[in-house]
Amino acid sequence: MYFKVLRNTRVSKIEEPKALQLSCNSSVVIDMGSPNLYAKNGAKTKWVYFYAFIAALGLIEILFGTLAWCFIYSNGRNASLVEQGYKLMGSQFRKFTFKELRKATQNFKEAIGMGGSGAVYKGKLEDERAIAVKMLKDAIQGGEEFWAEVSIIGRIYHMNLVKLLGFCSDGTNKLLVSEFVKNGSLDKHLFIGDTSKNVLGWNERFKIALETARGLAYLHEECLEWVIHCDVKPENILLGNDFEPKIADFGLAKLSKRGAIGSSISLIRGTRGYMAPEWASNLPITAKVDVFSYGIVLLEIVKGKRVSDWTMEGEKESLDKMRLLVQMSNERYEIDESWICYFVDLNLGHSFHKKQAKAMVEIALS
Repeated sequence: MYFKVLRNTRVSKIEEPKALQLSCNSSVVIDMGSPNLYAKNGAKTKWVYFYAFIAALGLIEILFGTLAWCFIYSNGRNASLVEQGYKLMGSQFRKFTFKELRKATQNFKEAIGMGGSGAVYKGKLEDERAIAVKMLKDAIQGGEEFWAEVSIIGRIYHMNLVKLLGFCSDGTNKLLVSEFVKNGSLDKHLFIGDTSKNVLGWNERFKIALETARGLAYLHEECLEWVIHCDVKPENILLGNDFEPKIADFGLAKLSKRGAIGSSISLIRGTRGYMAPEWASNLPITAKVDVFSYGIVLLEIVKGKRVSDWTMEGEKESLDKMRLLVQMSNERYEIDESWICYFVDLNLGHSFHKKQAKAMVEIALS
């Protein structure tokens, strides 16, 4: 409605717009200039929209809740997998208690080796893994120093090195735990006397020579921590399932007691018959001492006898003759390579590769 106010006049009658026709049955919403005036159906529509909005909001909350739960579950599962992974990594190299190792070896019942650094015992862990436990006789007594050195050795890995699984430092008891290598050491397969039974074939011998050299090269040049073995000999070359060689007892020089402050290797180490002249001449000890010992092992792989036994058996002349023939061959004298047959293990007969045998002898004598 509109009101028209006139001054000094009477108020005129209220005029209705002609266009608006009121009806009792009409459902049309009429804007009278005041807000929130709705007809009946308009109010119903408003509540429908309101309920739809609430329902949509509820669905969105459910959706976000589901996604959040999936995310948390997934992260928890991944965290669990990562934790299991760390535990697995930790289980590959860890600290053992003396009680654990005593139980694993049945109170150190079965000795499988004996060396200058200590005895080796066979054992079995709770997860059924076969292990070899070496009890060190002459080791660093300081717990922190021993841990520092052994943790470095534990990080060294190569297919031609025995894998170290852990250690034990319990008072004066210092032990190393490594994988158990099935076929034992090289000496048990090489020095079998004059017999054709269970003789190590030439292909296996050449494979052992080659892969042992790879393991030593890794220790000397490729691994993060430079390692000199100091005791390369057939007893420290173990043979796996397919006669793949694995060098054992590497790093023991770093775990042994030092004779003088500031010197990494001060005491004479190694085994008689395999020791380089540097030990006796008081010369600096380098990786060359391992190369010398490896040369001795090469000759023994070819001959099937210890080099130290050659002199005892009157075969020193054979070694001198071998040197002469190799020198003549290198100087391109016209000599028949059949001479190598006299220096190869008689148990092999003629089942060996002449050029490979000649190359091994040449490397050994150099």
